[in-house]
Amino acid sequence: MSFRQPRFTHWLGGALALLLGVALPGAVHAAMPPAVDGQAMPSLAPMLERVTPAVVNISSKTRVQVRNPYFDDPVFRQFFGLPAVPRQRVEQSLGSGVIVDAAKGYILTNNHVVGGADDITVTLQGGRSYKARLVGTDPDTDVAVVQINAPNLQALPLADSSKLRVGDFVVAVGEPFGLSETVTSGIVSALGRSGLGGSGYQNFIQTDASINPGNSGGALVNLRGQLVGVNTMIFSPSGGNVGIGFAIPSNLAAEVMQQLIAHGKVQRGTLGLQTQDITPRIAQLLNLGQDKGVVVTGVNAGSPAEQAGLQPGDVLTSINDKPLRDVNELRNTEGLLPVGSTVKLGVLHDGKPRVASAQLRPEKIASVDGGKLDPRLAGVTFSELGQSERSQGMYGVAVSAVRPNSHAAAGGLKAGDIVIGVGNARITDLRMLNQLAGVRPRQLVLIVADTDGTHYVLIQ
Repeated sequence: MSFRQPRFTHWLGGALALLLGVALPGAVHAAMPPAVDGQAMPSLAPMLERVTPAVVNISSKTRVQVRNPYFDDPVFRQFFGLPAVPRQRVEQSLGSGVIVDAAKGYILTNNHVVGGADDITVTLQGGRSYKARLVGTDPDTDVAVVQINAPNLQALPLADSSKLRVGDFVVAVGEPFGLSETVTSGIVSALGRSGLGGSGYQNFIQTDASINPGNSGGALVNLRGQLVGVNTMIFSPSGGNVGIGFAIPSNLAAEVMQQLIAHGKVQRGTLGLQTQDITPRIAQLLNLGQDKGVVVTGVNAGSPAEQAGLQPGDVLTSINDKPLRDVNELRNTEGLLPVGSTVKLGVLHDGKPRVASAQLRPEKIASVDGGKLDPRLAGVTFSELGQSERSQGMYGVAVSAVRPNSHAAAGGLKAGDIVIGVGNARITDLRMLNQLAGVRPRQLVLIVADTDGTHYVLIQ
């Protein structure tokens, strides 16, 4: 799912040139007639005149600390007379957004367009530009909300994306490669796409409407001009559009947006289960006639799952009347449904089928102020990983907040990082991190995992 720089090709040879050569002499007469047999020709223009003013260009800048072991060495800095100021580079991102509330200036976009940005600029149709405030982001669904204070905005109404069907016509609007107000059309190719790689909760609309770099955060609309999805990514072996694009359904984006506006973050529920995919070997051990589904390996005390009577060894075969194939589908359902939703589970207990219902409850996650562990970690909040992360085999302690201008921020630590080690010690949970209190090593070196891999962070 990588992108390459665009190449603009002049089509000058072969059959296409021959066709153009034939068509050019009669070009004046080749325009589409306004009507045929008295019937007006169909056009998307009237609908797009309402839609395009609500789709905006978003540019963001993020300042990233550049670390170098030589420049981190105080002897090296003193010898060459270098200041002890962390160096920075500026990363720029370009994408699109959709105005969904004209009165309050709320704009839906992607987390990967604005997440972590220090400076966000929104440019409207016609060229007006405004500085935007980041309301909140949700990396798990790649949804973000920004806000501008501007007059005479035009917003898009949201459609009920649950009513979409494969084959429905859709139109993608955005600014690919920085080309403003670009419109492409296609159909809904598939619904409920997941398992596309990476982390997060996935329930994508797949479309063959052309989506390219810069379309991220733009609108996918139906023929009524209603927002049915937020364009987010493409699958491409070459880097260009091959007719496989993905959008976040409007119902999911709206649910996330409401929580971001109200709380600045998304609160998710859990059933309180530890589970494992059923393999052919496990199916044989449990005398199952199938190797699809999920086996329960643990049930949290006092959890909704325990109250529903689930026990280790139970096999989950369906969820909300849909066959349950693997742990990822269970995790997706937990992460995408609102807190308080009732989940219906098909269960095999001692080989006998039954139905259990459980209500999603907020997950209680412990946290600690880093300043209580070491003064150099003041301004950092560490939290336990959630159940969904642990179900994927992840370990460590999440960095949930980093105060700007703190020692940790200067060292390059950022919210969303996962600390998996301190010095030579492996960190698997908050309890192990708490053991740092009172140790106070001379050099505080954290081993951090993020989307780019693992690296060291020196906190001075």
